[in-house]
Amino acid sequence: MALLDSFTIPDFHLPFESAKHPQSGRANSEATSWALHHGLITDAAEQFAGIGFGHLSGRVCHEAPYRHVVLLAEWMAWSFVLDDQHDHLIRAERLEAWRPLTDAITGYLATGKIDSAPQLRRNPLVVGFIDLCDRILADMPPTVRERYRVHIPLMLRSLDQEAANRNAAQQPTIDDYVRMRRHSSQLLPMMDMVEAGLGVEVPPEVYNSSAFQDLMSSALDVISWGNDVFSLRKEFSCGDNNNLVSLLAWWNEWSLPEAVLAVQERTRSRIEDFLTAAQGLPDVLDTLEVTDPSARAGVARCVKSYQDWMIGADLWQRYECTRYSDERWVAGLESTYIRPDLVPGI
Repeated sequence: MALLDSFTIPDFHLPFESAKHPQSGRANSEATSWALHHGLITDAAEQFAGIGFGHLSGRVCHEAPYRHVVLLAEWMAWSFVLDDQHDHLIRAERLEAWRPLTDAITGYLATGKIDSAPQLRRNPLVVGFIDLCDRILADMPPTVRERYRVHIPLMLRSLDQEAANRNAAQQPTIDDYVRMRRHSSQLLPMMDMVEAGLGVEVPPEVYNSSAFQDLMSSALDVISWGNDVFSLRKEFSCGDNNNLVSLLAWWNEWSLPEAVLAVQERTRSRIEDFLTAAQGLPDVLDTLEVTDPSARAGVARCVKSYQDWMIGADLWQRYECTRYSDERWVAGLESTYIRPDLVPGI
């Protein structure tokens, strides 16, 4: 595969309107302070704030009350630290410390207790998760809460798979990667949070239908593949093969710019899939005998939320997030806010 040639991040032609909560900047500052207070970061707070998680939260949760915007921003801050610390453990060849950490998190999610080593009960990632989880679950309707409890373990297991992919002799197939990426993007728990913040609830029979799952998967793919383009320089530079551009280039013997254009075309096709699925949802609701106007309105609002996610994530990465342009990050190095001691050896 060719070395990382220069390329231009393409326009993904997202046909959706964008909006943003007026207090997004405040949410970004409060989420940064929350991360500092919990010890998730201790240095380079300005660089960490430059990720712009409050701005992303404000784009995808712009119609929700402010408390939901800042809660989602704090969750995003926690998620970025989790992702970066996982990457640190891979680089440091310390992955044996990862499983006890995730076991503590999933254990608390399931039982409300931490049955782990004392140092994990005090770990900032675990303590931060407990603080967030309690507040998130308190605000969720029962059906959304149940989905959130399912999505967190799937998200954590997908990060295990990412680590396995980086250490494997064989590159993952495109189809396997796409399925994994829907969870490693960490989007599903956040989408649950937005749905709860907006006060809408998709009936379980609709949410679990193949038609709605196809619609949601197309939105996840559009967001995730766009992020793969924005994060390509860093991931290629540090040898991370969990990127659709890199994998398409490897399997097809393309240059990276050629693969970027292929991802642009794949994304265009997935946008069409989303629009077609959304257009067909009223008939699906009729077939499922979902006639309650409030339930049908909730489904329509959730579809609009997925549109907010697609356009909001794109605009955030282009204009409000310094993560993908930071010199250290682009060079494949760790960010200066990383705490090498955050996850203790087990």
